[in-house]
Amino acid sequence: MKSSRPVCIVTGGSMGIGLAVCEQFSENGYDVFNLDICEPQRVLNNVNWLACDVSNVEQVSTSVALIVKGTERIDALVCNAGKHLSATIEQTSESQLDDMINLNIKGAYAAIKATLPQMKAQQSGAIVVMGSDQCFVGKRNSFAYGLTKAAIASIAKTTALDYAQYQIRVNAVCAGTIETPLFHNAINKYVAASGANKADVVKEEADLQPIGRLGQPEDVAAMTYFLCSEQAKFITGSLHAVDGGYTAQ
Repeated sequence: MKSSRPVCIVTGGSMGIGLAVCEQFSENGYDVFNLDICEPQRVLNNVNWLACDVSNVEQVSTSVALIVKGTERIDALVCNAGKHLSATIEQTSESQLDDMINLNIKGAYAAIKATLPQMKAQQSGAIVVMGSDQCFVGKRNSFAYGLTKAAIASIAKTTALDYAQYQIRVNAVCAGTIETPLFHNAINKYVAASGANKADVVKEEADLQPIGRLGQPEDVAAMTYFLCSEQAKFITGSLHAVDGGYTAQ
């Protein structure tokens, strides 16, 4: 039986930005399905967790098929699952590069490919891929991560063009420095290696943002929801910076 409520699938929705995205859609009347290998940090109303390794194409396809069978609709897809690696090209091993590509790029590929048939049948749907400020600029010690986010920008644009005929919109949200578990993990690794004071490092990161603070997951979730809403029905194939002005410099 077709769901009477709109349906949103979020990959990597158990913590950080993904969790905030799940909450934003839930609060706006969606049934949300979170595809994540990790259990959610918080239980949210109308958010269903499906244990899924997003880097595994078959697992993603199976999970999406189960959702479609139960709801007969997919109104929004948010490809958020990803990981970070701080390293130059020389410091990046082949296995590390494979891991980054498998989750950050192939994970988005798997979710979009599995979702498109239902959206095509509906002649409607909105997809948001989670980019980065590195969709626009390069950063030091970010070879593999930056590579994957440049690919995400391309995925948004090419898929938007290929599926506009089906009234399916695809956009990228390009987050800057957002205070998430991923951010704190990266800072902790830097502090452990350098001996720096964590509070000082966090303040330095905040001071790098023209708006004078770190971004919060809710800042990114708000833009993500907007791009999937009817208010954004003429927006597709575009990259949207949520970075406190960082890439405007």
